[in-house]
Amino acid sequence: MAPRAVLVGPPGSGKSTVAKALARLWEVERRDTDADVEATAGKEISEIFVDDGEAAFRTLEREAVATALAEHDGILSLGGGAILDDATQALLAAYAAHGGAVVFLDVTLSAAAPRVGLNNARPLLVGNPRRQWMDLMEARRPIYERLATVTVLTDKLTPAQVAREIADAIDRQAH
Repeated sequence: MAPRAVLVGPPGSGKSTVAKALARLWEVERRDTDADVEATAGKEISEIFVDDGEAAFRTLEREAVATALAEHDGILSLGGGAILDDATQALLAAYAAHGGAVVFLDVTLSAAAPRVGLNNARPLLVGNPRRQWMDLMEARRPIYERLATVTVLTDKLTPAQVAREIADAIDRQAH
C-alpha cells in the first residue's frame, strides 16, 4: 500500500485544496500530515511551535509522514517543511523509486501571498512574512525539485485544474 500521489510545496501552493480536488477526481481518500500531527499532539501546529519548539514539531511531522506513506493509499499532502528532514527525504525518494508520484506544487510569492494571507497562524512566516516566505522557498526549492516526479505551477490555475494536470502527468508517466 502506498499513496496514489504525495503533494509537496511551500505555504500557499494549494496542497490542501488540490489534495481535495485530486481525491475527488480519483475517488480516493485524502490525508494531510499537518492534521495528523495536530491529532497526535492534541493541539494546533502554531501551539506546538510555541510550547514545544520547532524540533519537537519536526519529530512529530517525520513520524506522521512515515506512518502515512506506509498506510495511506489515497492522496497525501505534506506540510511545507516536511521535506527538510533527511529521513523524510529518503522515504519520499524510496516511494518515488518504486513508482510513486511526488508532486511539487510550485507557486510564486505574488500568487501565494493572497492564498496564505501571510498571517501569523503560520509559525515560520512571523515577522516579515514576504521575506520569510522568500527565504524558506530559496532553502526548500532545490529539495522540492530534487524529490519531485511531477511539478505543476499553480499560480493561475484553480485547484480542479491543478488536479487535472497532476492526473494527466501521472497518466503520461505510467504509459
